[in-house]
Amino acid sequence: MGLFGFGKKKAAPKSPPRPLTRRPGAAPMSRPDPKAKNNYIVITLDSCRYDSFMAAEPKNIPMISGGKVERRWTYASWTGPSHYNLLMGLLPHHSPQNEFASEYYKEDFLNYNARFGTEGMEFAKLVPSLWMPEYLRNELGYTTHARVSLPVLNSKTNVNRSFDTFQLMDSHNDMASMLDTLVFDDDRPSFHMLNVGETHYPFATPEEDPKDWPRISGIHGVFKHLDSQNVGGKLIKDEEAPKFFDQTRLDELRERQINTVRYLDEHVFPKLYDIVPKNTFITVTADHGELFGELGYFGHGPIMHEKCFEVPYVEGMVR
Repeated sequence: MGLFGFGKKKAAPKSPPRPLTRRPGAAPMSRPDPKAKNNYIVITLDSCRYDSFMAAEPKNIPMISGGKVERRWTYASWTGPSHYNLLMGLLPHHSPQNEFASEYYKEDFLNYNARFGTEGMEFAKLVPSLWMPEYLRNELGYTTHARVSLPVLNSKTNVNRSFDTFQLMDSHNDMASMLDTLVFDDDRPSFHMLNVGETHYPFATPEEDPKDWPRISGIHGVFKHLDSQNVGGKLIKDEEAPKFFDQTRLDELRERQINTVRYLDEHVFPKLYDIVPKNTFITVTADHGELFGELGYFGHGPIMHEKCFEVPYVEGMVR
C-alpha cells in the first residue's frame, strides 16, 4: 500500500543529501531555444484526500487560484502509477459526463498553454514518447527537475526519465527542505515536480519526534525499514499484523492528515510563493486519496472506493 520506508527515519537527518541523479545511461537531450514563458511546478500532496484538504481550511495554498479549490479524480489509487500518469500529462480529471474521452484529453492538453505560457501546443509532438518531461526539454526548452519524498519514486525507477536533476529527499516529511534545492534559470524556463510526504502516513510534520508517530504494525509498512542501500527492506512478521482496526484510532489518523495540510499551508507554501520567480505557474493536487475505516478499508492502492480517487486541485500563476 505504499506505506513503507518510515520506521527508522530521523526527524532532522544530519547526513548529506542524496545526490542529484539522472537515469543511468540516459542520452543527453537537445537544448532548443525556449518557446515557453512560464516556469511550471506541479506539487502532489501524497495521499491527501479532498475532504481532508477542505477540512484544513487552507488560506495560502488556494491564493494562486483566487481561493478556488476543485474536486477532481486521479487516474490511479497508488503513488507509482499515479505519478506515471501525471508525467504523461494526465492531471487529475473532472470525470465529465456525456463527453468522449478523446475530446476531454484534447481540451485538457490545451490547458497546458496557460500553464507553460505557450500558444498552439501540438499534441502530436508529445507522441510517441507520451512523456511530458521529454516534451518539455526537447520542444519547449525547459530544464526539468524532480524532488520526491516516497521511496517508490526513487531515482532507479523508470519515473526518472528526462530529468536534469532528480532527488529522493532524506526525510519523507519535509517539503521545506525541497525549497532550498529548487533551481531556476534566467535564460530558460524550469519544470519541477515535487512529491510531498507530510500528508502520507504517518501524517507527521518535520518537527515531530518519530517516537511520537502512530505505529499500527501492519499499517506502518509492508517493510520495516527502507534506506538508500537496502531497497528490499525487511518483511514484518505475521504476528505483528493488526487483527482489527480501531475506528477511534483511524479517526485520529485522519485528523493528523488534516493537521499536516494546515502545517504546509501556514509554514511552507508562503515560503514557496516568496522564492519562486513571478512567471511561475503552480498546480497543487494529490496523487490519490486515503481510506480511514470507510467500509472497513484503510490506506490506498488495491481499493476501489471513491475516497481513493477523490483529490483536491488548485492551480494558478504566482503574482
